[in-house]
Amino acid sequence: MTAVEQRPEVEREIGRDRRRKEDQRLITGRTRWTDNITLPGMLHLAMVRSPFAHARITGIDTSAAQAATNVVAVLTGADLGESQGVCINAWAITTEQLTPTHLPMPSDRVSFAGEIVAVVVARSAAEARDAAELVDVDYDVLPAALDLKEAAEDKVLAHPDLGTNKSAFWSFDSADAGTGGNVDEAIDRARSEGILIEREYRQQRLIPAFMEPRSVVVDPTGEQITVWSATQIPHILRFALAATTGVSESKIRVIAPDVGGGFGGKLQQTPEEMIAFAVGRRLGKPVKYTETRSESLVSAHHGRDQWQKLTLAATKDGRVTGLKVDLLADLGSYVAIVGGGVPVLGAFMFNAIYKFPAYRFNCQTVFTNKTWTDAYRGAGRPEATYAIERLMDELAAELGVDPIAVREKNWIRHEEFPFTTVAGLEYDSGNYEAATARAMDMFGYDELRAEQRRRRESGDPVQLGIGVSTFTEMCGLAPSRVLGQLNYGAGGWEHASVRMLATGKVEVVTGASAHGQGHETAFSQIVADRLGVAFEDVEVLHGDTQIAHKGLDTYGSRSLVVGGEALVKAVDKVIEKARPIAAHLLEASVDDLEFSGGRFSVRGTDQGLAIGEIATAVFAAHNLPDGVEPSLDSEATYDPVNFNFPHGTHLCAMEVDTETGAVRMRKYVCCDDIGNIINPLIVAGQVHGGLVQGIAQALWEEAVHDDAGTLVSGSFVDYLLPTAADTISFDIDHTTSPSLTNTLGTKGVGEAGTIASTPAVVNAVVDAVRHLGVNDIQMPCTPERVWKAINSAGSGGSTEGAAMPHFGHGEPGQDSTEGAGA
Repeated sequence: MTAVEQRPEVEREIGRDRRRKEDQRLITGRTRWTDNITLPGMLHLAMVRSPFAHARITGIDTSAAQAATNVVAVLTGADLGESQGVCINAWAITTEQLTPTHLPMPSDRVSFAGEIVAVVVARSAAEARDAAELVDVDYDVLPAALDLKEAAEDKVLAHPDLGTNKSAFWSFDSADAGTGGNVDEAIDRARSEGILIEREYRQQRLIPAFMEPRSVVVDPTGEQITVWSATQIPHILRFALAATTGVSESKIRVIAPDVGGGFGGKLQQTPEEMIAFAVGRRLGKPVKYTETRSESLVSAHHGRDQWQKLTLAATKDGRVTGLKVDLLADLGSYVAIVGGGVPVLGAFMFNAIYKFPAYRFNCQTVFTNKTWTDAYRGAGRPEATYAIERLMDELAAELGVDPIAVREKNWIRHEEFPFTTVAGLEYDSGNYEAATARAMDMFGYDELRAEQRRRRESGDPVQLGIGVSTFTEMCGLAPSRVLGQLNYGAGGWEHASVRMLATGKVEVVTGASAHGQGHETAFSQIVADRLGVAFEDVEVLHGDTQIAHKGLDTYGSRSLVVGGEALVKAVDKVIEKARPIAAHLLEASVDDLEFSGGRFSVRGTDQGLAIGEIATAVFAAHNLPDGVEPSLDSEATYDPVNFNFPHGTHLCAMEVDTETGAVRMRKYVCCDDIGNIINPLIVAGQVHGGLVQGIAQALWEEAVHDDAGTLVSGSFVDYLLPTAADTISFDIDHTTSPSLTNTLGTKGVGEAGTIASTPAVVNAVVDAVRHLGVNDIQMPCTPERVWKAINSAGSGGSTEGAAMPHFGHGEPGQDSTEGAGA
């Protein structure tokens, strides 16, 4: 078989379990992480970081560090000045938002413990780190705003020059938007003649602990400044560097080589990248910075950190009539690149899969003197799903009915799609009934409920709890017009191009930048099917702004549903460009040609040409139609008209030792509907990984600061990441409701497991001890917290923390349940 011949039968790739092309080099270490890059004459950077959460910088003595062995320079914020640029906020959620200037290296005041105050440049990383300890910084320590609720009351100011800790207030009201009724009226009716439930939930602060620490290499010695970075956003980083330093964008090349995970934690223009860029330019030499793990934990952005107060109104038979959400969101010390917008994404998901007639959402974003927060796997959607799924369990308990029954009474039925929600989104497709039925069957739901009853009746000290979580999410971050209406600073489109090589092979260039998702494999499968070429003959290029000259990168489960659709459109253009050439070569009419299995054939005959043969003919250009350019290469930019909405049902069984508070996962099943599946093996990996991250929030992970603002969970000794030994085998399956908004019929999957699993686990833990008087346990559900909740059940036994402060339309108050049987 020659290079250009088409295989007579090419097995369909979409839907096939393909091992990832990427894995051979990643698993064997034959790859190129940023920290592996070594350039001639390269210098190394070490950052000097503030030990204080809030302090004035009154002096920096660099003399001892300057005199250390092989130290080239020690630079401060004052030394770099405007050359260091600023860290941008791309999503001002209101026009009145207060956004303090975020210098990569401030010279006057630090706003969180871990902020950079100086950088040491040396000939080796070890020498730079050693010299960094010799930099003597004088601080005038200031009071720090650390508690979110107290910060919302401006008791201590994180940025005194702003005069307040309140950054922005964002609200949505279905009555004002014309998408639903008046929530106050629904609450009043429920108070007098129905059921009214108020709860307050805490979303603890989390740290995106990716496998590969952040790293950056800057080479300013060529015609362009080349930046290698362990980033999710090479194109956005290139723009940010140019926009804030004055260097022409055409003079900057950003490369994201193999990137070892991100989970949103590398969705950032980081101070370290900006400092390395400025130092490289200043010294005219290549420089490298790679963070230590402790630096990553303290200064890479954190996630979540919210107080959520919810009020749910329902009729006495359990039909929901209104939902009000009052949210306090901790921004940390600065407004990160999309940090202020994360709660806004959640605003559209608190109504979840349910038909709420009335809805109001209020969010106040607040500054504290902690590490700045931003997107973490799910970005706003896990927070919303957790709150509403916990609340639906509370409604079921109030009614004395099964948690699935109350969900079924209120969810959107499959025949009602497409469905416009009370939050104004149009869900295009779904079947919650099918996913739930399949999950219950896999779980053995009735049998486990029977076991639960037996354990309660016998007074077994180890009780069984069953947790239910149904979810949907808006993902595929786009479309641009909607993002514009939300004041987002960029678009939501994605770009792809397809190059037909002379040998019949195919090069694909995508603006989506992978950091573990399997882009090279899944995109190869799409192109192989669409063009009818061999999977092995497709090469996917990405992560380099010189090669992929346009793109908006990877986050928000957008790679397949946005980037994949751009790729489909580019492939279709290749086919259409080949059609008149094929007709000319076959001496046939264009109208008589059919394209199937990678081959153009003349209808009713055995004449035909493979796409690879046409590519060779185009390369030679000896016999082309007049006026046709000798190229099949094509590109496309795709901007969706809507988000897409995967959904699923997750069920968890937890055993709780009521004498010690210890918890153990007994069983976990999920059935997700993510539309048509390109590669089931990749999907399974995404779901498993997402489940572990969501379960970890429920049971183990929490970033903890002491009273001085120091991160005391600043190593893996104290920040409890799960290992394989801490988890069980999960049973997963899927139903299929193809998306109606893209030609592949696909939906996002990267965040699904994380979004759904946290409430499933906490609902299970609470369900195990609800009969003892417990209705909430603050995450993570450690044995100590579980034990305390059980033993304090007589006095409420659940929610920790003070009352929510008053803001916007919200009302202050403690947790309560009113209505029938309260």
